[in-house]
Amino acid sequence: MIIRAAKKEEHEALEEIQRRASLALEDYRTDLEANPDAIAIPEAQIERGDVIVAELDGRLAGFAALDGSELDGLFVNPEHWRRGIGAALVDAAIHEARRRGLSLVTVVANPTARSFYEKCGFRMEGQAQTRFGPAIKMSR
Repeated sequence: MIIRAAKKEEHEALEEIQRRASLALEDYRTDLEANPDAIAIPEAQIERGDVIVAELDGRLAGFAALDGSELDGLFVNPEHWRRGIGAALVDAAIHEARRRGLSLVTVVANPTARSFYEKCGFRMEGQAQTRFGPAIKMSR
């Protein structure tokens, strides 16, 4: 596995990974299908180096997106779930935040991801409201 900064020309492929990963879970599927604009990665986020990708055998497998001290997004292609890619991306995001003089401290996530984030060192802090309903807020 190679972990590296995303490239501008990968923008559409990254949004497709986000779409596939998001639709693989039933929680928000209906809302996402009705609001396809919710699947979006700002190009500026990629240009700033705030998007980190995992590559397997020359193909994108997932990505993490930073927004200051928040893990803004973590998506892995469903065919690669449970292979350590998400954890590797979280580690890379933590390292990148530290390199910038920040601490990656928060994530707002789907409640089904709670145990994953706990394994990555995050602790439950409370709930947050997202566009499509309640989520969990966790910190490190």
